[in-house]
Amino acid sequence: MTDAQNEPKKLFIKTYGCQMNVYDSERMAEAMGAKGYVLTEALEDADLVLLNTCHIREKAAEKVYSDLGRLRPYKDAKPDLKIGVAGCVAQAEGEEILNRMPLVDLVVGSQNYHRLPDMVAAAERGEHPVDTEFPAEDKFDLLPERPVQARPTAFLTVQEGCDKFCAFCVVPYTRGAEISRPVSRILSEAHKLVEKGVREITLLGQNVNGYHGEGQGGAWGLGRLVRELAKIDGLDRIRYTTSHPNDMADDLIAAHGEEPKLMPYLHLPVQSGSDRVLKAMNRKHTAEEYLRLIERIRAARPDIMLSSDFIAGFPGETDADHQDSLDLIREVGFGAAYSFKYSPRPGTPAAGREGVPSEVGDARLQELQALITAQQKATQESMVGRTVGVLFEKPGRLEGQWIGKSDYLHAVYVKADGIGQGTLAQVRITAAGPNSLAGELL
Repeated sequence: MTDAQNEPKKLFIKTYGCQMNVYDSERMAEAMGAKGYVLTEALEDADLVLLNTCHIREKAAEKVYSDLGRLRPYKDAKPDLKIGVAGCVAQAEGEEILNRMPLVDLVVGSQNYHRLPDMVAAAERGEHPVDTEFPAEDKFDLLPERPVQARPTAFLTVQEGCDKFCAFCVVPYTRGAEISRPVSRILSEAHKLVEKGVREITLLGQNVNGYHGEGQGGAWGLGRLVRELAKIDGLDRIRYTTSHPNDMADDLIAAHGEEPKLMPYLHLPVQSGSDRVLKAMNRKHTAEEYLRLIERIRAARPDIMLSSDFIAGFPGETDADHQDSLDLIREVGFGAAYSFKYSPRPGTPAAGREGVPSEVGDARLQELQALITAQQKATQESMVGRTVGVLFEKPGRLEGQWIGKSDYLHAVYVKADGIGQGTLAQVRITAAGPNSLAGELL
């Protein structure tokens, strides 16, 4: 047998979109790793290329098709190269991907990647499998055990899908109904991650604070799950994302004030400050209800840093509605926020509505972003002189420099001896930049 035949097959994954896709890509790599594949960052070395796609933004599918077109020279150079499309675009487009791009060998939806090894084997036999059904079995039960982590932080999916059906969002159609993993399986996976050196876990879900997994005595909410995870020795930090305002239960709010391992950062999307627009979005809450919720959260944890999402130019939005959003941003004072111009997603209720003129949406987005950037800058500058915990993750560009995340999820740079990957230390912040902080080790 030649050395080439002895070499393991190589897998290249490109991940689009959210943290849940990052987690899914890791699990796909693990599933294929159990079949002898190793990850590569060199596309030309790959025997299998997977595009793990996102369908949230406008023209997401066209971007995937464009990226697939750029893979054609690699396929021509290596005819045995297998190309797969996974994730939400795969879920939405299905067979159409094969029809438009014959170079694709397999299409696997976001709920079916536990079947990926069998699908790759089928592709190697010359078949073109497509699997976008919502399966009856739990994919997490059928995936291989997660291998040793090479970093001190990890994502852990606890909930998938969404039942909210916001008028602008494709998630209920691509990820399906809300499903929560059982408590015992989450705790088991968390224990194994910590045993392998993970010190911070971020709990993931499309609607993570709607978690209702089966546990001792019945269904548990996210607050109870967080408290149980906090009992794990060696797990120093817990985060969660992304949440819906209507699912911030009293116990979860209380956990922010009572559980020191739950970090003082919360991403809580509101999307608009206008009640009229919120109703058109099918958000099922008002701006006032959101503001009163923020008051309760800050009463429980006064130092909490808040971030949110905003959509500019939603169909029917007026100048007054836009001003309502700016007013809400001013009243809350976000440490960070993400704003986007509305983009219609096929199949969603808002897609057929008449939108605002593109130039109006652009102008409103720029105004939102200017205000958000100013608040973010003020928040960064307010950290100077404060002492925060920092979990260091990787070396910086300068010799002796290390980069980590603060309690508030700020990137922090420190130059000091005695720091290594996984070090959790107290740092005094000495300077603030646009996207990061500098500090000195205490």
